[in-house]
Amino acid sequence: MRVAEPELAFVLARDLEPRANPWTRAEVLDAVADLRLALEVPDSRFADFVHAGEAQLVAESACAHDLVLGPRVTTDWRSLDLVDHQVRAEVVGRYRREGTGAAVLGDPRTALVWWANEMSAIGETARAGEVVITGTCMKSLEIQEGDHVRVDYGVLGSIEARFGR
Repeated sequence: MRVAEPELAFVLARDLEPRANPWTRAEVLDAVADLRLALEVPDSRFADFVHAGEAQLVAESACAHDLVLGPRVTTDWRSLDLVDHQVRAEVVGRYRREGTGAAVLGDPRTALVWWANEMSAIGETARAGEVVITGTCMKSLEIQEGDHVRVDYGVLGSIEARFGR
């Protein structure tokens, strides 16, 4: 797919077991140990993944492929407005792009709660220690072999990766 996606990664501190009532936002966030910065590098076995179809993409883990898991955020992220939080990315020497947490279902925490409730609905336990990425904060970054990507998450920190060569 030749793209990279700046994301936030939540690390669970405790299990969230399946239950009849949906998990609330407060309960899910209380189960989070850490926030880490991440750069997802999705890929697909389908040359034309856009038209492959939902079932095929789900079967291959929704194009999940590689993940650069960055540093643990030491700033008090729980008190920040993650919706309007600015994220700036650069494919060094080629272009820059900006985004916010609002690109992730309106709020990365909303995506996390949705995921926890989907896990519960299918009878799966979200386990302590699992890392949950919630979606990209901006339009995917088009990358090529040899590219160097830097992502600045402001007070949360930064992450970078080099691709090939």
